Amino acid sequence: MAIDRNETFDVIVVGAGPAGAATALRLAEQRVKVLLIERGIAPGAKNMMGGRIYTHSLERLVPDFRERAPLERKVTKERISIGTGNEMTTIEYSYQDSEPNEESYVVLRAKFDKWLAEEAEKKGALLVSNVQVTELITEEEGKKQRVVGVRCHDDEVYAKLVIIAEGSNTVLLEQAGLTGPTDPSTMAVGVKEVYKLKKEDLENRLMLSGDDGMAWLTLGDMTSGLLGGGFIYTNQDSLSVGLVVGLEDIGKANRSVDDMLTAFTSHPRIAPLLKNGQLKEHSAHLVPEGGYKSMPKLGGKGYLIVGDAARMCMNLGYTIRGMDLAIESGMCAADAVNVALRDENMDRVGKLYERQIKNSWLRKDLKRYKNMPKFLATHPRIFNEYPAFVNHLMRDIFTVNGDGAVPMMKKIRRRIGDIGLFTLIRDAWKGVRSL
Repeated sequence: MAIDRNETFDVIVVGAGPAGAATALRLAEQRVKVLLIERGIAPGAKNMMGGRIYTHSLERLVPDFRERAPLERKVTKERISIGTGNEMTTIEYSYQDSEPNEESYVVLRAKFDKWLAEEAEKKGALLVSNVQVTELITEEEGKKQRVVGVRCHDDEVYAKLVIIAEGSNTVLLEQAGLTGPTDPSTMAVGVKEVYKLKKEDLENRLMLSGDDGMAWLTLGDMTSGLLGGGFIYTNQDSLSVGLVVGLEDIGKANRSVDDMLTAFTSHPRIAPLLKNGQLKEHSAHLVPEGGYKSMPKLGGKGYLIVGDAARMCMNLGYTIRGMDLAIESGMCAADAVNVALRDENMDRVGKLYERQIKNSWLRKDLKRYKNMPKFLATHPRIFNEYPAFVNHLMRDIFTVNGDGAVPMMKKIRRRIGDIGLFTLIRDAWKGVRSL
C-alpha cells in the first residue's frame, strides 16, 4: 500500500516491531489517526532477536492474546549452563502453575510481530509495509528542531507527532541530531539460527510435553572470553539457537561471531539437540545492552522514542528482557499522546511520556539493574576464569579413581586458589550489589 503524500496524520509510528505495533494499537483504540510504517516486506521480516516474551504487558494490551496470538510454547523450564571446552555445568528449574501475569512464552518474531501489527490495523491504524523512512523532516523552532513528519525517499508525510521505534540501529535519530552516536560499549551483536526438527524429537531430547517450552541461557568460553553468552529457545517444531557478543570487544576475539556460533552449535551438549535438524534461518542484529544508563532523552518537540531505540533492554545474565519493555514503552507513549491530543497541547507530550515511564514498572526495573551492564563489562573473569573454576570444581567433586579419596574442602580450596579468595569475595559482592 502506498502512502498518500497529501494525507496528514495525528501520529506516525516508524517501525512495526513490538514497541511500534503496541503504540499504534493503543492509539488506534482511542480513534487516533495513526500511520504505522515498516521497512520490511511485512512486520517481523527484519526482526531476528527475541524469542521469549514475558506477557504481563501484552496481557494489558490484548487481554485475550492466549487465544489469538501466534505463541510457540509456554516456558515451564529454565536452564542455565556454564561451559568450558567440552565441559558444561547446568542448573535447571521447572514449574507448571505460574500466575497469569508471571507467564512467559517463546515466540517467533516473524509471526508475532506480524500478528501484533495486524491487531493495530484492525483497530484502525494504517499499516504500510515495505516502505523505508529515509529521513525525519524537521523545522527550526527557536534554537531547537521540531519533527514534523517523515521522508520516504521522494514521498513526504506529515503528522502532529512522530514516534520512533526503529530498533537498535538508530540511524534516523542520529541523522537528525536527536541522539548522539551509538556507544559501542553499550551494544552487542546477536546471531541466531533456527533449526526445524520433528516435534517428537524436540520434546524427547529436552524432556518436554504438550506445549511446554524451555529457555536456556549459557555463558563461558563459547564467546571467547568476551561479554556475552548463548541462548536456546524451544518453538513448536524448531529450536532457536544463538549467541550475543559485546560489540566493543569483537575485534579482540581470535574468531568471528559466526565461528563462535558454529562452535556453540557443535558443542557436545548442544549438537545432539540439533541432530537431523534443518537450518531454516541465519541472521544477525544489533542488541542494546547498556540499560538504564545508556538511555537517551525520550522525547522532544514533535517526537518520542520507544523500545530498543530508547535502549530499553535488560541482560541480567540469568534472563534477557526486551519485548515486555518494548510493549510497555509503546503503551506509555500512546497514553501520553492521548492526553496531549485531548488537551490540544502536543508540546507537553515529551514530559507526559517521561511521567508515564516514571510511574510504570519499566523505569523501576531499568533503574534497579542499572549497574549490571557495567559489572558484566568490567569483570571479564565471569566469561573465562569463573566458568573454568566451576567446571573444574565439578570435575574434582565427581571424579573417582584409584588414587584415594581427597577431602572435599581440599578440592574446593585448591580451585579457589586458582582465582584467589579475595578476588572471589570481591566479585561476588559487586555482583550481588548490581542485582
